[in-house]
Amino acid sequence: QGQLVESGGGSVQAGGSLRLFCAASGYTYSTNCMAWFRQAPGKEREGVAVVGSGGGITEYFDSVKGRFTISQDNAKNKVYLQMNSLKPEDTGMYYCAADVSACTYPGVWRVAGAWNNWGQGTLVTVSS
Repeated sequence: QGQLVESGGGSVQAGGSLRLFCAASGYTYSTNCMAWFRQAPGKEREGVAVVGSGGGITEYFDSVKGRFTISQDNAKNKVYLQMNSLKPEDTGMYYCAADVSACTYPGVWRVAGAWNNWGQGTLVTVSS
């Protein structure tokens, strides 16, 4: 049974930066696609950024383009999310997700139901 463990969350003021880290273990193929989702209180979980196929695929939610950068190590068992120029609306629980193929269908990656493996989440709080 695979496991995803996130770290790096915290509290920052608007305009600050955080770097999230997700470590995957116990997977053989399921880390071909990895993504970061976030969920604010009372809202649905939404896809923020995805990376796949050894970095050949990277996509971002429109609201984070130019501010967030997702990257994956060559062994495909670590994924990072560098978050700059943070805004209060970026506040939420951030989850790491992994799947064999969720990143290979345009637009599908932002749907939480397309992903089969999830971490426990790390909390990001951005104050104004």
